[in-house]
Amino acid sequence: MELTAEQQAIRDVVREFAVEELEPRAAEADRTQSFPEEVWDGLADLDLTGLTTPEEYGGYDADRLTYSVVNEELAYGHLSVATALSVHCLATSCIAEFGSEDLKERWLPEMVSGRPVGAFALSEPEAGSNPAEMSTHAERDGDEYVIDGKKQWITNGARAGVIVLFAKTGEDEITQFLVPANAEGLEIGKKEEKLGLRASDTTALLFDEVRISAENRLTEEGRGLSAALSILTGGRIGIASQAVGLSQAAMDDALAYSKEREQFGGPIADVQTVQHKLAEMETRLRAARLLTREAARREDAGEDPRLDASIAKLFASEAAMEITNEALQIHGGYGYTTDFDVERYYRDARITTIYEGTSQIQKNVIARELLD
Repeated sequence: MELTAEQQAIRDVVREFAVEELEPRAAEADRTQSFPEEVWDGLADLDLTGLTTPEEYGGYDADRLTYSVVNEELAYGHLSVATALSVHCLATSCIAEFGSEDLKERWLPEMVSGRPVGAFALSEPEAGSNPAEMSTHAERDGDEYVIDGKKQWITNGARAGVIVLFAKTGEDEITQFLVPANAEGLEIGKKEEKLGLRASDTTALLFDEVRISAENRLTEEGRGLSAALSILTGGRIGIASQAVGLSQAAMDDALAYSKEREQFGGPIADVQTVQHKLAEMETRLRAARLLTREAARREDAGEDPRLDASIAKLFASEAAMEITNEALQIHGGYGYTTDFDVERYYRDARITTIYEGTSQIQKNVIARELLD
């Protein structure tokens, strides 16, 4: 699928940033499990922290295909950074789409500048794939809501200045709120030790009688879950895009290594078994990119993208697992060491099949859409 001249220019700028600013810091950030804050400021300088924010609040107001391209290129450099930005964009999108004008004017211009960082708090310890089972609740008390509960697996949890929160306001009602991270009674849980995505902070959020103004409610009571699912459809296109970018990085590294590494009297690229691996990797990569861009195109065209977003997310994330696995295999024993980036790609790829809807959930969505 062809990109416009503007989209190509954005892609080139973000790829340059990924190669020059993200890649050189990725291994150390992964080792120390620390987010490279200096690159976040770089994202803000490129207007990427306002990527999905309307222009009237200082944002770029990117269409879905541009959003997809940016996610792909950032993931090429460092998936942890791409993930942090995509969650920030989920938060700004929720505020832009559902917030009052006062909330938009109060928060969006600052978030476009990069601070405060946004978080998206939907999952809970006992309610991950099925958010309808959440137990966090918000009780109306005059002009305020009092929030109690616990959220889990929150990206940007320790870095966030503002949280888009989903909580029950009735037995079967889920409502969306904006919660400042400095609200009294809000505690940041421990930073999770993870297999991959180690530079992206992931924490729990604990709410103990947290009081917020009723004006901080983003949706009408009971409309929060449908709002979340709507926003997550676009988010799944973003995750598929990240899987493609990570796969491209692994593909490029494997291809370069196969030309340099010599065994059996020549480069291993001359070995047919390696050639077949490369051919299969490239085929999966191109298919994943095409599926992802088609999902983005459908949303931009005003069509229902739910089926295509889930197909793209399912295929691209599973392809990332296969491509990074084969890339590591091509590197042999060296690929199993931290001397090469491919072992990080392999670890990072695993999360793309889990967050924002597991592969199994995507299959449920696809089947439901087909059978309706």
